[in-house]
Amino acid sequence: MTGNEYQRLALTTLNPDLQGMDLLLNGVMGLCGESGEVIDLVKKHLAQGHTLDREKLALELGDVAWYLAETARAIGYDLDTVLQMNVDKLKARYPEGFAAERSRNRAQED
Repeated sequence: MTGNEYQRLALTTLNPDLQGMDLLLNGVMGLCGESGEVIDLVKKHLAQGHTLDREKLALELGDVAWYLAETARAIGYDLDTVLQMNVDKLKARYPEGFAAERSRNRAQED
């Protein structure tokens, strides 16, 4: 499945009443909320001795993806483009793969 296929299928569940800034706000707030659920599962595993429930973690990552798709739509981008832009940025930053030295000494970004 491509990012665009995911976006098209996932957003069939998008609230049609959300438009413009409301769509953007819902998307970014949803990203924050779902990311919080992801870190909470990891925190409970690392700090409280819970078993890491990988399936629940994967389901929460899916929720993060849903809100990513919504936020991309809100700013007029499809997911394939967002994902390619990220890969291009990473390739420019680390053309030969990650290097700690390049990470420590790279120019600050806007």
